[in-house]
Amino acid sequence: MALETSEQSPAALHTISELLSGYIGRLGAVWIEAEVVQPKRSGNFYYLTLRDLNEKVSTSAIAFRGVYESSPTPITDGMRVIVEAKPDFYVPSGRLSLKISQIRPAGQGALLAELEKRKQLLAAEGLFEPRHKLPLPVLPRGIGVITGRDTAAEKDLLENIRNRWRGATVFVKHALVQGPKSAGEVIAALRELDADVNVDVIIIARGGGSLEDLLPFSDEALVRAVFAANTPVISAIGHEPDMPILDFVADLRASTPTDAAKRVVPDESAERDGLNHSLDRIRGAMSARISAESQALDQIRSRPVLTQPTSIVDIRRQDLDLTVARSRNAFGQRLHRAHDDLAHQLARVRALSPLATLERGYAIVQANDGSHVTSPEELTEGDTISVRVAHGRIGATVTTLTATDTKETHA
Repeated sequence: MALETSEQSPAALHTISELLSGYIGRLGAVWIEAEVVQPKRSGNFYYLTLRDLNEKVSTSAIAFRGVYESSPTPITDGMRVIVEAKPDFYVPSGRLSLKISQIRPAGQGALLAELEKRKQLLAAEGLFEPRHKLPLPVLPRGIGVITGRDTAAEKDLLENIRNRWRGATVFVKHALVQGPKSAGEVIAALRELDADVNVDVIIIARGGGSLEDLLPFSDEALVRAVFAANTPVISAIGHEPDMPILDFVADLRASTPTDAAKRVVPDESAERDGLNHSLDRIRGAMSARISAESQALDQIRSRPVLTQPTSIVDIRRQDLDLTVARSRNAFGQRLHRAHDDLAHQLARVRALSPLATLERGYAIVQANDGSHVTSPEELTEGDTISVRVAHGRIGATVTTLTATDTKETHA
């Protein structure tokens, strides 16, 4: 019912406040689009101001920490949001505020939130892990390029590749780089280049653009196709603030198409300069080594033994001659002593020989059977005997036999 008041019968302020509180309380939860201003956290609550997008109207708001931080994209100062909130009128101070139960980015913010959610799901599958990244070739035989036809990105990329390495072979596949058909065309071009054995690396290039323009490069099917490729893929989309998901799954992210060219081929002139520098260093090292070895060789050659190489031979020859002379002298002395010893031994042998006895006039008597006769008893008269003397033999016949007394013989 309407409140009846008059100049004579005014209403109390608390009455008005209570009526306003009741009316606002009956509104229930409402959805509001506004801009976030100066959000601050205190304990388990966030305190912020919601400002109208067009009018100079704002009101304070409060949200539980769990509600405020539930957004996939962090809610920051200046962000447009859509909130579900229940208006609340605080009677003691007469202050209107909003108690937020849901909050999420509005417009582009919602789009970013959706992309963030998609990125997190793909990351959870491991598509962005470094262990899946393929290394780039040092010097690719063929470079595959996927870009828009007659675009600045195509021109910059090809010019930089050919300026850096004149012998580079480039295979260009044109595709739409924005719009609903873009992702499908890029996937088809990617698969065609990936199947070409002459292509060692693939660059997907576009010269930046708005978030909406770059949506095809966050397409899930394209992201999975890049992950499945057997050829290294470079993303060169050129959008720094909000990178498309392609940047995370690619084997290498380049900030611009020009940067991609620098990453994929070396600078021919720089490489030539580096090679010449290396050759100069090698030549210098070889020259220094040869000089050092030459000096060492000169030092060796300057030694007396090499300045007069025959001196060692002469010294050794003199030593050898002296040794030979000593050996001959020693051998002659030993031979002379041996000769004297042999003559002495020969004289002794000859002195003990029966022939020496025969030389002194003795004789050896042998019977007919050749046995030596030492006693007359071994013979009979008439026996024929042989008498051996120093210079021959004498045949004789026994006529008489006379025995000699043994004692007389030894007397």
